[in-house]
Amino acid sequence: MTEAKFPKIIDYEALKREFEEVDPPADSKKPLAYHSEPQDTQSYDSDDSTSELDDGIDPTEKKPVGLTGTRLRSYAFAVLTRKEYSKKDLIEKLCLYAQNRNEVLELVDELARENYQSDKRVAEMTVRSQIRKGKGPNRIKLALKAKSIDKDLAKDDMAEVDWYEEAYQIKVKKYGVDVATDPKLKAKQIRFLQYRGFDMDAIMKAIKRKNDDE
Repeated sequence: MTEAKFPKIIDYEALKREFEEVDPPADSKKPLAYHSEPQDTQSYDSDDSTSELDDGIDPTEKKPVGLTGTRLRSYAFAVLTRKEYSKKDLIEKLCLYAQNRNEVLELVDELARENYQSDKRVAEMTVRSQIRKGKGPNRIKLALKAKSIDKDLAKDDMAEVDWYEEAYQIKVKKYGVDVATDPKLKAKQIRFLQYRGFDMDAIMKAIKRKNDDE
């Protein structure tokens, strides 16, 4: 089996269905009423932990609208004390309740300059979170893109990761330590690790690696 048989452009939706990582029911993605906290969704990755998306605000609590001045600033600080937001996500969140979008843009720029908001911190947290979920570099890049985070902000953190070892551990967790000899099983393992976001080089080493190999 050669790498050429596996295209570089991966159909993640098809692989998601094959490995039973399905999206939640359609009803769960419907927006809440105007007075409730809208749900943040990540289309690139349906199995993201809700704890990462939850900013700790009671969804039944009535939210302020038409915020401006000190009230908008106070709300922005309250949001950031609960969770790290990318610059894009923070702008979108504040605009839901702000009176003036330009005021939001100026405020978020100020918060970023003063390091209250940091895309760098969000990038680092995203890398750690995705690795804990067994995701490879390609899926991490998708996660960063979904948050409008420059992937270069995570470059150093990703360079420190042994992706060969990560791919092997994910393979072992799913299929065990035995090296597959059946072509269909090999192909399935390759597709599984591709879906997880690993490069072909790491995948081939992972599925060929014997338990006593270093």
